[in-house]
Amino acid sequence: MMIVDQLRERILEVLRELDVEVPNEGMVQVTGARDLRFGDFQSNVAMVLGKRLGRVPLEFAGEVGEKMGVEDWCEVTTAGAGFLNFTLKPKAWAEVARGQWESDDLGVQQVGSAKTVVVDFSAPNVAKPMHVGHIRSTIIGESLSRVARKVGHRVIKDNHLGDWGTQFGMVTWAWKRGVDEEGLEKDPLQELLRLYREASNASKEDEGVKEECRAELVKLQQGDEENTGIWERCVELSKRGLERIYDRLGVGFDHWMGESAYHDVLGPLVDRLLGEGLARESEGAVCVFSNGEGKPKNDPFKINRDGEWEDFPMIIRKKDGAFNYATTDLATVEYRVREWEADEVWYVVDFRQGGHFSQLFDITERMGYGKGRKWVHVSFGTILGKDGKPLKTRAGDLPQLEDVLDDAVKAAAVVVNEKSFVEDVEERERLAELIGVNSVKFTELSHHRMSDYLFDLEKMVSLEGDTAPYLLNSYVRSRSIFRKLDGNVDLDGGQLELSEKAEIHLVRMLSGYGAQVHQVLDDFRPNLLATYLLEVARAFHSFYEACPVLKSEGVTRMSRLILCDLTSRVLKDGLNLLSIEVPERM
Repeated sequence: MMIVDQLRERILEVLRELDVEVPNEGMVQVTGARDLRFGDFQSNVAMVLGKRLGRVPLEFAGEVGEKMGVEDWCEVTTAGAGFLNFTLKPKAWAEVARGQWESDDLGVQQVGSAKTVVVDFSAPNVAKPMHVGHIRSTIIGESLSRVARKVGHRVIKDNHLGDWGTQFGMVTWAWKRGVDEEGLEKDPLQELLRLYREASNASKEDEGVKEECRAELVKLQQGDEENTGIWERCVELSKRGLERIYDRLGVGFDHWMGESAYHDVLGPLVDRLLGEGLARESEGAVCVFSNGEGKPKNDPFKINRDGEWEDFPMIIRKKDGAFNYATTDLATVEYRVREWEADEVWYVVDFRQGGHFSQLFDITERMGYGKGRKWVHVSFGTILGKDGKPLKTRAGDLPQLEDVLDDAVKAAAVVVNEKSFVEDVEERERLAELIGVNSVKFTELSHHRMSDYLFDLEKMVSLEGDTAPYLLNSYVRSRSIFRKLDGNVDLDGGQLELSEKAEIHLVRMLSGYGAQVHQVLDDFRPNLLATYLLEVARAFHSFYEACPVLKSEGVTRMSRLILCDLTSRVLKDGLNLLSIEVPERM
């Protein structure tokens, strides 16, 4: 049981001894102290209950504190308007550290009620390379998936590819006029992009070409053998190119259920919604309108134009009979509930899609899939260039993700060549790749997901500041001591005693790991874990400078070695939850 849980249980026992009725045990909380000058933990229970009892909170806090009976391991004081403050004694902190060090989960408790969670993220379009805009969805989604699995949820990661749509009419048109087979095998995404651009440019110049591209798409949708063969090859080759990027990022999926997977069920789905009165025809299209139950300003199917509220329906079948991604998203809802028995679905998608998901979730409720389930749009902001505007190339396009990663690796290579002690050339190259890619990922995850942030490679790969290299170096330093010992140390059964402030502060920081991991999922914020790991690293560096390890002796030496080992495990495990790999040397 964690320290905060022990203190909370003891407070509840004291309240029962005092015959104090607690309407809801959730009212009794123990949290980390905001100001360490007053202690390690605190509780406002006396202020919460004091007014109900007609008691002065500060006096009531004193009475509770006197009866807690924890003097042998904790000092209890009162302060302010009625806070109970708890300061652990060194012996208690040593027991906390040993308990965490001996546990396989490092203090990360499993959730009481595990859920089946589908995480929908990344979702690039087939036949196009991933661009910088895919970083946020891909990295945030992977991290949230890892954290959810860590705490005990059953996680299903689904890459909902855009593998069906108008771009295939264009690619097919250009393919038939000259595909470069050698380029297709060497770099499929770049060749497919070339074909798409060729058709797109030709369509802008000639309306006839645009019609020919549309005709190619219709033939695909009607099952034309040649066009279907081209489409299948496009999808296969695109996946190969995408997997190369995902491998580089350390990202994986359980399923690649693209839009095409639901194509056959879209017609029956729309017919059913029409039959059930959830959708109706409007100007030749089939739409879902407001059910009229809420206020217009909170209704996703209403829009205010010139002071008047107008209908803003979701179109699920166009005038020409074609379906769109709204139809496909409704089909995925049914599939994920029926086939995967999802309790929660997290859509990690750009904030600009907020209106779409508001409508989708509303319809999901009306279809009967909302009861007992949770549907979440995990939105995020924009990556900015140094000019403070959305990051783009000189040509005005979004930079390709692979180019961004290559640039990050080049920037990291400069730092490695200047400061690394690694002499082997191949190992230096691997280290530059690891630092460069992970710097991009950490920069993403260290910001609140709704914040826009500047993409600055120089800062990202710096060994100083709140960066991935700083954290990676902290891990390497925590393990370097054991390399110096050549494995000639056995920590099992070793005594653990603490006396120095730097030792106690490091343990205090490490002990918060379990709570911090759980807190990430409260509002889908990996940045909380990133910030925590930076605080652990700073505490470790302070400890490392103030408390000699190898020069110390006896119990002190053993205790500090255990703290180094525990720090390395927490850093490695936490970084893994951020999908960041650690090196053993830098």
